[in-house]
Amino acid sequence: METLRNDAHELLWVGSDGGMEKALVERAGLPFTAVPAAGVHGVSLKKLPGNLVRLWKGYRKSRQLLRQFNPDVLFFTGGYVAIPMAVAGLRRRSVLFVPDIEPGLALKVLARFASRIAVSVEESRRFFKQQEKITVTGYPLREDLKKWSKDEARAYFGFDPKVKTILFLGGSSGARSINQAVMEIAEKLIADYQVIHLTGHLDWDVVQNQTKQLGPRYQAFPYLHEVGAALACADLVVSRAGASTLGEYPFFGLPAVLVPYPYAWKYQKVNADYLVDRGAAILLEDQSLKTRLLPTITALMEDPRRLAAMSAAMSALANPDAALAISELLLEMAGT
Repeated sequence: METLRNDAHELLWVGSDGGMEKALVERAGLPFTAVPAAGVHGVSLKKLPGNLVRLWKGYRKSRQLLRQFNPDVLFFTGGYVAIPMAVAGLRRRSVLFVPDIEPGLALKVLARFASRIAVSVEESRRFFKQQEKITVTGYPLREDLKKWSKDEARAYFGFDPKVKTILFLGGSSGARSINQAVMEIAEKLIADYQVIHLTGHLDWDVVQNQTKQLGPRYQAFPYLHEVGAALACADLVVSRAGASTLGEYPFFGLPAVLVPYPYAWKYQKVNADYLVDRGAAILLEDQSLKTRLLPTITALMEDPRRLAAMSAAMSALANPDAALAISELLLEMAGT
């Protein structure tokens, strides 16, 4: 099986102007360039003209990049930055990856242009008319996530292997309501458990100031490149229900309490329901965090049989070769 490798294939990552992905892509050793892009759906009339201008500029920049780089195949994963590139590359072969179970508006638009569509789970099929284009690949994982054993992960954090660990994960920017709820119960949690709290950058100063006296059982980070260590170390995770929950939690067999982001409720709720319906997770609404988070965690952690059953159900959903499947699909479309 051949895979896409930076040393064997010429790759170019195209992202958004001012997006946070630039540093992460370059850290991975990939070339990065940006194009202007903006949304138009649900945008106020005041902002709409400016956004249309940005899209036009993005389209022109995309045409220029395609002439210069001349790719054999385009790969899209969604976001408004993909729209101008997709329009500019209409006559080129392309693969669209849909990370969430239900595609957002941008992905639905891109699906019309794509030669092939890769989806994380079988249930995504019902949201597309282009059935003949769809391949179920699973959600791709970075190789560095897979390198951690539970013992190695515990050692990384200096945690006691005899004490259970809870991971709170709010995404790169953070989840303010989760952060606030965790700060209120952190002292009670560390009486019985170890805590890893990935806060995101927005609330880092506040969290750091309010929790600095908690000691080694509570470890907070604004961002953690070695997130694989946190996932491998944890016995339970509390997080939003973004697309990565469909790949990362199953790989680690990690039971979850999922709190869909209320302003992206539709898509995250569908992801959460998929895991909840299979016995791998529990759903907790954002507005219930302050009153329900601690009792929900306590009930799970004091019921090892239920926690083990959720872990087994989550593991059953794992597809660790998803990145390879997407890579093979791209190589097939590129004709190599």
